[in-house]
Amino acid sequence: MSNIVRDSDVVEISAPPYFSFGEKVRAKRTIRNDGTYAGKEIGEILAKKGEEGYVVSIGTFLQQFYIYGVEFLESGNRVGMKRKELDAVVARDEMEDLPLPEGARL
Repeated sequence: MSNIVRDSDVVEISAPPYFSFGEKVRAKRTIRNDGTYAGKEIGEILAKKGEEGYVVSIGTFLQQFYIYGVEFLESGNRVGMKRKELDAVVARDEMEDLPLPEGARL
């Protein structure tokens, strides 16, 4: 049997990602290296609580969660994080639609 512990029974990837590429986000808690971040010691801080960064990639984990690759400005680290570990810096109702390129159609 597997020793994988899931956070919940919710399958997050059945809906579009919550955060978008280029969106500015903030870490809800301090993130430490669990041994999967190359070049850093286990336990070393990768992002501090409240540190801001930008979503630079979106992947999935366990066919259940989106993982957001966040480039943090202060530390310079790119860290994979779940939605529950992040807050949007700009409130959703304040975000403007991105303009479409010239000649693009809906």
